Amino acid sequence: MKKLWLIIGMTLLILGGCNEQETLPTEKESSQEIGNSETAFPLTLTDAVGQEITLEEAPTSIISMIPSNTEILFALGLDEEIIGVNDYESYPKEALEKEKIGGMEYNIEKIISLSPDIVFAHESIVSMAESGLQQLRDAGVKVFVVQDAKDFNLTYTTIEQIGRATGKYEEAQAVIEDMKAKVDEIQEKVAKVETKKTVFVETSDVPEIYTPGNGTFMQEILTMVNAENIMADQDGWFQVNPEEIVSRNPDVMLITYDYVEGIVEKVKQRDGFDTVTAIQNDEVVQVDEDATSRPGPRLVEGLEEVAKAIYPEAFSE
Repeated sequence: MKKLWLIIGMTLLILGGCNEQETLPTEKESSQEIGNSETAFPLTLTDAVGQEITLEEAPTSIISMIPSNTEILFALGLDEEIIGVNDYESYPKEALEKEKIGGMEYNIEKIISLSPDIVFAHESIVSMAESGLQQLRDAGVKVFVVQDAKDFNLTYTTIEQIGRATGKYEEAQAVIEDMKAKVDEIQEKVAKVETKKTVFVETSDVPEIYTPGNGTFMQEILTMVNAENIMADQDGWFQVNPEEIVSRNPDVMLITYDYVEGIVEKVKQRDGFDTVTAIQNDEVVQVDEDATSRPGPRLVEGLEEVAKAIYPEAFSE
């Protein structure tokens, strides 16, 4: 199921990249809008697809349609206000106890029946769920489409915006400042590394090995931890054959999926991989898929996990 969700997610990202709307606010514009009347209600907001909503007061019943939104909402202390979440929630554990409203297909009738004050959708699902989102709007449900953040700075912006929409602006600022402080701490440690390592990131198993290239969260993470993505010469997520991995000979291999039992050992035993430096030096490491890809507070945990996997010596003290 996790592999299916990964493939669908990559497809949505590709589709989203082909259908960017010219009316979307820039990062600077978003930050300016958020900075005005931080916690004042009534509050009017324009979302990632140009839809405007007005909130008379802070919402007391919230539905999240995608796990990254859910993680942000919980980080803001909105446990009691959250009444519905995606079927595939995994964090925090309290999210698993919430009412489920669908996964890759949403139960629109159920969402309407729950009478939420606001539904937080996501730009990455718009092409798949556009008719359902409009059905919600037509039923009088306030829908806010969160921008699909592609880097840390935009993640900060979306956290801030969700905080403002929920009356948790100060809490959002605290989350962001904690994230930035942790990023600085991690980068200070890896900045001392003398020899930059090359890395291959594997997001699915043979026979269809996918990897992230330029313009992805993982690319930014690798750059931030002073490492080199050997596949950065291509954009987005793409399929790569095993021979290409061997040819590029990474110092480290990061595995970001866990749907294959014993995957690290299986990677080491692939035909021809015995010549790869990462295999020879036993530097094939599994990292948490969600923490390294979801645009939310746990991105800093993913950043640290990747940094430790590549440069364990920098964190040994």
